[in-house]
Amino acid sequence: MELSSSFIHFPNPSTSSPCNHYSFSSSFSPFPIQIHTKTLKFTNPTCPNHRIFAVAVDPQGPQQELPKNSPQRLLRELAERKRGTAPKKKFPPKKFILRPPLDDKRLAERFLNSPQLSLKAFPLLSSCLPSSRLNNADKTWMDEYLLEAKQALGYPLEPSENFGDDNPAKQFDTLLYLAFQHPTGERTRARHVRSGHTRLLFLGQYVLELALAEFFLQRYPRESPGPMRERVYALIGKKHLPKWIKAASLQNLVFPFDDMDKLKRMEREPPVKSVFWALFGAIYLCFGMPEVYRVLFEVFGMDPEAEDCQPRERRQLEDVDYVSVEFEGKKLSWQEVAAYKPPEDALFAHPRLFRACVPPGMHRFRGNIWDYESRPQVMRALGYPLKMEDRIPDITKARNIELGLGLQLCFLHPSKHKFEHPRFCYERLEYLGQKIQDLVMAERLLMKHLDAPGLWLQERHRRTLMNKFCGRYLRDKHLHRFVIYAEDVQEKYEHNRKMRNPATTAVQQSLHGLSYAVYGKPDVRRLMFEVFDFEQIQPKAVV
Repeated sequence: MELSSSFIHFPNPSTSSPCNHYSFSSSFSPFPIQIHTKTLKFTNPTCPNHRIFAVAVDPQGPQQELPKNSPQRLLRELAERKRGTAPKKKFPPKKFILRPPLDDKRLAERFLNSPQLSLKAFPLLSSCLPSSRLNNADKTWMDEYLLEAKQALGYPLEPSENFGDDNPAKQFDTLLYLAFQHPTGERTRARHVRSGHTRLLFLGQYVLELALAEFFLQRYPRESPGPMRERVYALIGKKHLPKWIKAASLQNLVFPFDDMDKLKRMEREPPVKSVFWALFGAIYLCFGMPEVYRVLFEVFGMDPEAEDCQPRERRQLEDVDYVSVEFEGKKLSWQEVAAYKPPEDALFAHPRLFRACVPPGMHRFRGNIWDYESRPQVMRALGYPLKMEDRIPDITKARNIELGLGLQLCFLHPSKHKFEHPRFCYERLEYLGQKIQDLVMAERLLMKHLDAPGLWLQERHRRTLMNKFCGRYLRDKHLHRFVIYAEDVQEKYEHNRKMRNPATTAVQQSLHGLSYAVYGKPDVRRLMFEVFDFEQIQPKAVV
């Protein structure tokens, strides 16, 4: 601090006092210092005209005075200046700080040592394994809780590693461990655990939807999709899932330190939903769809005939048409659905599912104008019929006839015949196609993006299968011209995009449901990624 004083003499001719007036002016260094000016009062002033305007005192004292060009002095002044003027900086949290990318060698080692590339025979199962090998903390949880989980689910207590390499159940212990590591658990801080769990729950939700859709379509062959959706929600809606977890005595594995019944709803439902979905993703990967039915109806004790699982009452249209013989007069149980295997010379990949969605009365439309004019164009655009190696030539001919009738049903809008014949429209095929389309896209994304977490895959899945895009792909193939509307609404649907686009989306999903019932899941992949190009990666023709 610099202090310079100048004495200014104020002459006062009217007084002869020996005391003069003095004024002190001070100049300070640029850093801020607070100075309090105060008028001093003397008890016995000897000179009443002696006034002091400002006084500055150095708090450091003369003993710490440093030379003007001293580095220590400059550093001290800089520190004082920063202390008074610099705002407090808010550093970003560590999760937002970008890390330098791995070099090529370390990145190659990471992928080559990852369990996700260890199973060439099961690419979908391999893509859902953790991105790195389980460590001691993971194995500690497995040693403590895994036997309890396997006993509650009805699986043998022996380690799954005893199975052969050609058996997907060999990875069941690892996937079962990942299924219980919900986002609020202890082990989710580890990246390989968190990512593995979210990928499993991403797959499991679509497995559950497809399993229950197939079950209710075969159990209720005359019912429209509206009541079936209500039945599905009553069984696997998120507010009902804690009841099933408690029925299977799994609540202590989901909440090891809390009483599930005493938790708030917002604290209880998200972890339970996450574990429930991931659990069925693991079961589907290791044991297939029949085991999904067993765990749903036997372990968790779901009852489709329970009073709280019934749809609300609504006005039903009278269904005067026949159903297939295997559905007449009875309701199929989950055991019949799970244990069903098509005969060797079956016409379709899923013959009973085809009979549940395509009513026998569709044969009355065989040979109509649409069958002669539109069906060949539609089959040519979709690449039908596929080449099949049948032992009997009549089987191929019969399959192609049924395929043509199914295609006509896919393009049959509800406005045409629904009020007289409720099942002569695409609604049941649309319901099936929506679920199989979701599952096929989920499997595709899991195998394509090995390092992506489930939340990212979920958003990508939603954006790819958005309804407006599904209908757009159908319109790009100019197939919307073959939709059969009632005469009084045809002009409205053809010229109003808000009515046309949902209808074309429904036709698109109906085609996926038909291809799944006739040819199986591989043909759904062919339609989605080769014919309609859902991912938009194929080169476009230049017009």
